[in-house]
Amino acid sequence: MEKRADRMMYQRLKDGEAAIAVVGLGYVGLPVALAFAKEFRVIGFDIDRRRVEELRRGVDRTGEVMPEEFHGRNIAFTAEEEDLRAAHFFVVAVPTPVDEYRVPNLKPLFRASASVGRALKPGDYVVYESTVYPGCTEEDCVPILERESGLRMGVDFKVGYSPERINPGDRQRTVERIVKIVSGCDAEALDQIARVYGEVIEAGIYRASSIKVAEAAKVIENTQRDLLISFVNELAIIFDRMGIDTLEVLDAAATKWNFIRMTPGLVGGHCIGVDPYYLVYKSRQLGYDPQVILSGRRINDGMPYFVAKRLVQMLLARDQNPLKSRVLVRGITFKENVSDIRNSKVADLVRELREFGIEVDVEDPLADPEEVQREFGIELVQPSGKYDAVIIAVAHDQYKKDGIDALDALLDSKGIVMDLKGILPRDNGKYEIWRL
Repeated sequence: MEKRADRMMYQRLKDGEAAIAVVGLGYVGLPVALAFAKEFRVIGFDIDRRRVEELRRGVDRTGEVMPEEFHGRNIAFTAEEEDLRAAHFFVVAVPTPVDEYRVPNLKPLFRASASVGRALKPGDYVVYESTVYPGCTEEDCVPILERESGLRMGVDFKVGYSPERINPGDRQRTVERIVKIVSGCDAEALDQIARVYGEVIEAGIYRASSIKVAEAAKVIENTQRDLLISFVNELAIIFDRMGIDTLEVLDAAATKWNFIRMTPGLVGGHCIGVDPYYLVYKSRQLGYDPQVILSGRRINDGMPYFVAKRLVQMLLARDQNPLKSRVLVRGITFKENVSDIRNSKVADLVRELREFGIEVDVEDPLADPEEVQREFGIELVQPSGKYDAVIIAVAHDQYKKDGIDALDALLDSKGIVMDLKGILPRDNGKYEIWRL
């Protein structure tokens, strides 16, 4: 590789002689692309042509990016792979889910790597942001880049890894305001990548010692949260048998200075419910079967069944036949105040309830009905008539605003309220509320 071209990548980008291509314009890629487009010339690439046409009009169907945030950005959106050849610094931000067997599904990542590989030129850089297991970038992705380009990493092109830290629905901690981990295949790559990201990241840059360290840091961030939530979920199961309110216990315990406060709930989404399986996969490849990580996953994956079974027990205790019961589930997104339904455990809860023979209606003011139908086979409806139970599954601001009085039009005289997120007051004078 020509040393001058490598050493000056940041300056070439800054001077407009080179462009950044962001591959994958979803929840991660779009904010990253628009952030870069404040300071650099950017090509935003996605294989979803409908998505690209919407972005050209300044429309983000996820609701994460507002129309005004497209203004004044030096970015061109495209679905044409050949347009990638105009770029010299590639950022790969495609989804990395798990399949039905909870095994990493790296097909989108490998397809993106092949597309980038066909566009690679001597002196180019490739930085991965997609969540992977340690070693994936260098052991799995780089060979694809080399095969498709006919070039060699470290000699002809450079590679780095900078894990995404996007928090959907968070208007305060935007991509620019979150410390960014960067890493590179060598010292030069690390320096250039850090300088490029440092141009748009206000919160600061952390230079990891290696690509594997950066990959591992990302995957344990969400694994740690998964384990902490599994702990309080297990407490919720135990305290429910004792007749103790878990949130009251947590309030009391949180008065200790070093207590880590987490709340129970359904653990879904694109990170917390997925990332641990990437670490498990790699660990098993190395001959070690994780114990603590898998234990936490079992608890969190079992929470939809626990809630469904608990509702059946409550119906039976009131002499209500579950087979003749109607239940309304409020909210299906994976977290509050977003339209994102990826890996939503509310969908699992709906399936568990229907397995018990319960008639279930589902509503959500933010989720896309077509996407919910396509992804889960669940039809979103407007509530109608009286229900035997209402389950508040997602803490949308709208539900908080509705408050306890909104239940009057939804419940019959013996109606059950399950408040999985603890947003309603228990001492409301109207309804007895069960919560995790």
